[in-house]
Amino acid sequence: MPFQIGEQDFLLHGKPFKIISGAVHYFRIVPDYWYRTLYNLKAMGCNSVETYVPWNLHQPQPDQFYFDDNADLVRFIQTAQQLDLYVILRPSPYICAEWEFGGLPAWLLNIPNLRPRSNSPEFLTPVKTYLDHLLPLVTPYQITRGGNIIMMQIENEYGSFGNDKDYLRAIKQIMLENRVDVPLFTSDGAWQNALEAGALIEDDILPTGNFGSRSDENLDQLQRYFSRHNRTFPLMCMEFWDGWFNRWKEPVITRDAQDLADCTKALLDRASINFYMLQGGTNFGFWSGCSARGDTDLPQVTSYDYDAPIREWGEPSEKFYLLQQVLQQYPDASPICDPILPTFTAYPELELQQEVCLFSTLPHISQRYDSNHTQNMEQLGHYYGYILYRTYADSYSQDLKLRIYQGRDRIQVFNDQQKVATQYQHEIGNDIILHTPKPHLQLDLLVENMGRVNYGGKLLAPTQHKGISGGVVLDLHFHSNWQQYALDFTKLHQIDFSGSANAANPSFYQFKLTLEQAPQDSFIDTSTLGKGVIIVNGKNLGRYWSEGPTCYLYLPAPYLQQGDNSIIVFETEGVRPTALRFSDKPIYKTLTSQNL
Repeated sequence: MPFQIGEQDFLLHGKPFKIISGAVHYFRIVPDYWYRTLYNLKAMGCNSVETYVPWNLHQPQPDQFYFDDNADLVRFIQTAQQLDLYVILRPSPYICAEWEFGGLPAWLLNIPNLRPRSNSPEFLTPVKTYLDHLLPLVTPYQITRGGNIIMMQIENEYGSFGNDKDYLRAIKQIMLENRVDVPLFTSDGAWQNALEAGALIEDDILPTGNFGSRSDENLDQLQRYFSRHNRTFPLMCMEFWDGWFNRWKEPVITRDAQDLADCTKALLDRASINFYMLQGGTNFGFWSGCSARGDTDLPQVTSYDYDAPIREWGEPSEKFYLLQQVLQQYPDASPICDPILPTFTAYPELELQQEVCLFSTLPHISQRYDSNHTQNMEQLGHYYGYILYRTYADSYSQDLKLRIYQGRDRIQVFNDQQKVATQYQHEIGNDIILHTPKPHLQLDLLVENMGRVNYGGKLLAPTQHKGISGGVVLDLHFHSNWQQYALDFTKLHQIDFSGSANAANPSFYQFKLTLEQAPQDSFIDTSTLGKGVIIVNGKNLGRYWSEGPTCYLYLPAPYLQQGDNSIIVFETEGVRPTALRFSDKPIYKTLTSQNL
């Protein structure tokens, strides 16, 4: 075997080998920058790259598989191979990763009696269908067949969710049936209960730990677990957290660079490492996930910068250079060299070209579904972004009471296209009074899915269903006869800008950026905007929100072209952007409060 798990060391071609790896999520970085990112990973001293594989990106519908563009996993593996980097692949059905629903496809929520991450046919049948498509694409790149994949993960932090070893063995069996023959591993928090619940040490599967500090203490816990089971394995931290993720309405989290370097040295003197993250990248589109505190969901920002050694936009940080000094002390590190640096420009301010109210162009950019009662996003097969619910009602009084049941996540209420209220999480279900001087009214409810929880017990919560699941009560009765418009941001080229504009309502604003030279990376300044998304040449850069802490959207040069570029802002908060501003550096809002 070219790569083996020995008693004390990993063995590469029979010789002890210390894995020095960095996490790079191909799906969070534009493919044109994969080479640069992996080159810089190696320049820092890493000899391997680790990546998750998000199921929901690769199987967006039950009958649809996608492996192109930023989902081209094979191209990513090949790029690593060109740079003589080994790959640690984590193709588990669940990835967490602060990614929408932890990587699980939202269409799973339509399966009756489904319990995610369980040893049940309802879950394992779609898992097998997915892995039967995915694994044959990557198994030719295993080191056992001359490739560069040295290990694969069975499940991810399962000990922080369940303890059903039959489930873990079922995933392992699917992998073996698909000719996975490199060593397998599990990764869990480095404490006894988590390791006992989530590992398969009794099957001689390598357990690894996830932690970000107190290296000796955590490695001692891992060693203690091995000893309790009379096993000998090399020690590895599969996720050495060098920073952290950020959430809306909360201060940016940072970690001292020298502290990271010191903890890294302590770890590498005893174990192998995977830096999580090496470069975090960006949650483009609607892929940002959500954590939870009690009953409160805490959506994560578009940036997945993570305060990593390489920043979201590809620039090495102080951590990068300090880690170079640490890693060069170890024989298995890649040769230290200068990184490839990105370049940025602040494009000139753009004037507003065209605008139209959402209500005026709704049929052009949506799919309409009619039903007697409201259906949620999953039932409509529209899993992410926005959906508008519309109905008409008669009123026999000047005021009509409205109440929304089981709505998620954020709902804007319009009475005859005039905004009445915005409700979010704990406010949804409270009474709203509609003033109805006319006998008939048009009621519109714009609902935004702000991201499904990606970790912990709320992975199973009813609030993972988005849109309006229960229904809408007018007076004291559930109102029937609804039109549901699923907003499709791949149809924005069909927007009818000849329609009426009304900045008080959700609206589309178009700008034109004309470039005479080759594009460069930039940042769009969102500090004066309200809430929404920005689409450049059909590419959704992700969500922005005036709440902060991030007040920018990263604009990679490959999303631009020489000549004319279309930039469309979908703004929901009644802010009319008369100009669009750019920056050559990220923009942050200083916050001190916690998102409670």
